[in-house]
Amino acid sequence: MEVVNINEKFEQFQDFWNPRIIGELNGQQVKIARLKDEFIMHQHEQEDELFLVIEGVLEMEFKDQIKRIHPMEFLIVPKGTPHRPKAIGEVKVLLFEPKTTLNTGEFTNEFTKEKLDRV
Repeated sequence: MEVVNINEKFEQFQDFWNPRIIGELNGQQVKIARLKDEFIMHQHEQEDELFLVIEGVLEMEFKDQIKRIHPMEFLIVPKGTPHRPKAIGEVKVLLFEPKTTLNTGEFTNEFTKEKLDRV
């Protein structure tokens, strides 16, 4: 058992859209990431995703609406839902999702991270 200080984990990297694993439980991974600008529209056919904003403001764009997530708020994106995360400035986010979740969903491109580092 280990107490995890999320701020200390964020201090270990500065790049954007490159999630790091900070914990695992029951087939799920707890990840953190720094976000800037916008990602791609994508979806995960088999996995729900939880986005918890630690710092900054994140907009989640869907086909018909945009949800704004502030610090200490979270949003769960249901599996099969197309979405595009967009950071307003710089954002620190905690993600909770199954180990099988590929960050770009069904797409493979320059944003795809198939092997994640642990911090």
